[in-house]
Amino acid sequence: MGSSPPGCYDSWLPPPGVSSFSPAYDSEGQPQIALPVLQPTEATPPLGTYILKGLDGKTCIKATMGVEFIVIQKKTWYFSLDPSRIRTSGYCGKEVAVLSLTLPGNAASLQLTFKKENKVFYITKLTSHLSPLPVCPKCANKTFSGLLDHDKLFKSKNGNSFACKSENLLLMSSELQIKLVPLKFQAFTLTKGGYGKEVECWADYNKRVLPIIIGATVVGILLIAVLTFLFIKDRNRQGYEEL
Repeated sequence: MGSSPPGCYDSWLPPPGVSSFSPAYDSEGQPQIALPVLQPTEATPPLGTYILKGLDGKTCIKATMGVEFIVIQKKTWYFSLDPSRIRTSGYCGKEVAVLSLTLPGNAASLQLTFKKENKVFYITKLTSHLSPLPVCPKCANKTFSGLLDHDKLFKSKNGNSFACKSENLLLMSSELQIKLVPLKFQAFTLTKGGYGKEVECWADYNKRVLPIIIGATVVGILLIAVLTFLFIKDRNRQGYEEL
């Protein structure tokens, strides 16, 4: 990692094993809310399953994923959402559904907007923000926000789920990225609230299929080489017999 920004010290960060939250204090020194603490090293985000139900009691969105916020300044900082601290809210509609994941005090949030179009659904918009504890005593408070709009991310047939074990890195702004790994989504139609047939992402498909294609190609090349060798050897033998 590079050196810290002027006036900032890594020693301000909690040592390994300490909670990634730190309480903020008011003017009288009383604790208010626990603010996210940015970490200098990346870690695998904990996996959480988030469910949103409509007024009819039926599940309209189910999402299983790990979420990591990546803040890019002079250094790169990381923060992973803790599923046990997340409040789930949102909206269930016939063609649009929204899943909001929020930390206490709105210290961090991720909102996913799903849209159903004909026989498929996808995520059309993501919004996020993170208000972490400053990385040093003299650093100013700052909120990092981002938006992805008018996209068709993680498309799947209605009634199926979209799944991806490979990491998905989303550029929310020049200073904020969101990493989702692994992830599994389904919206609108969930039989008995459970996931349907999985639709595999291209990254996972390539990881699974490419080794098979490469192996088959190598075997094919070796087979051609052997057959060519036997053909030349047989031609040479026939030439000797004629002499």
